[in-house]
Amino acid sequence: MAAMKKSALGQGLGDLFARTDADEVATLSDGSEFAEIPVGSISPNPQQPRTVFDEDDLQELAESIREFGVLQPIVVRRAGEGRFELVMGERRWRASQQAGRDTVPAIIRGTDDTALLRDALLENLHRANLNPIEEANAYAQLLQDFDCTKEDLAQRIHRSRPQVSNTLRLLNLPPRVQSKVAANVISAGHARALLGLDDAAEQERLADRIVAEGLSVRSTEEIVALGRGREEKRPMVRTPRMPSERERDLSTHLSDHFDTRVRVAIGRNKGKITIEFASGDDLERIMAILDGRTV
Repeated sequence: MAAMKKSALGQGLGDLFARTDADEVATLSDGSEFAEIPVGSISPNPQQPRTVFDEDDLQELAESIREFGVLQPIVVRRAGEGRFELVMGERRWRASQQAGRDTVPAIIRGTDDTALLRDALLENLHRANLNPIEEANAYAQLLQDFDCTKEDLAQRIHRSRPQVSNTLRLLNLPPRVQSKVAANVISAGHARALLGLDDAAEQERLADRIVAEGLSVRSTEEIVALGRGREEKRPMVRTPRMPSERERDLSTHLSDHFDTRVRVAIGRNKGKITIEFASGDDLERIMAILDGRTV
């Protein structure tokens, strides 16, 4: 096994562990271990949801590490004889390599694959925010790996269910639009507005207009609403009425609640709510929500 050096422990670790002079590895209060381990013995987390690392930020962190060292240990798990796999702290590990460090302070603990992904996702969500597409892909993977409902997922990652649902909807956009969102060329708000268009080609064309003309989210929503109104009222001669702000707010709220497209139209004497469903199972899910049953 690759040798692990004794380390003078930083103030931040305080009383979390105790060691003797003969120890090479310090044992923490929760049974984990603390040690300086070779940078080259660490492999990245294969289920890391983050795929984009800002090079300028990494270079700045590397300069800080050259001057002050790694102030917060990374978290790893054992991955065979003398090998470790990252759980948390990939930016610190990458920056340590750039800084030319031979070793890095690490907390070593046992983590199964499911917890590995969850821990990495939670760290990135709460500390170094993922871009919306990375976050959506991570949510989708968590739903699959944990075999849980969106409600369960929302509770596990401390997000609201509508927020989880809205983020997951971004994966319905065509790849060209998703790439614009991931690169922060258009915002998640723009992307959610584009989901109001049913045709992928129209979504791509409007995304290009957003970039070329610098359209705001509000302007994009109005263009989408006008386009949908024209499509629905094509047999009629008169110009379609734009939804009011109240109608848009109610439509958005109900769409989040039922996790499907809902349109609200308020007339002078009466109104209409239209709830769309994709299949018989989807209709049963919506009926369960209406009846107050658990889904």
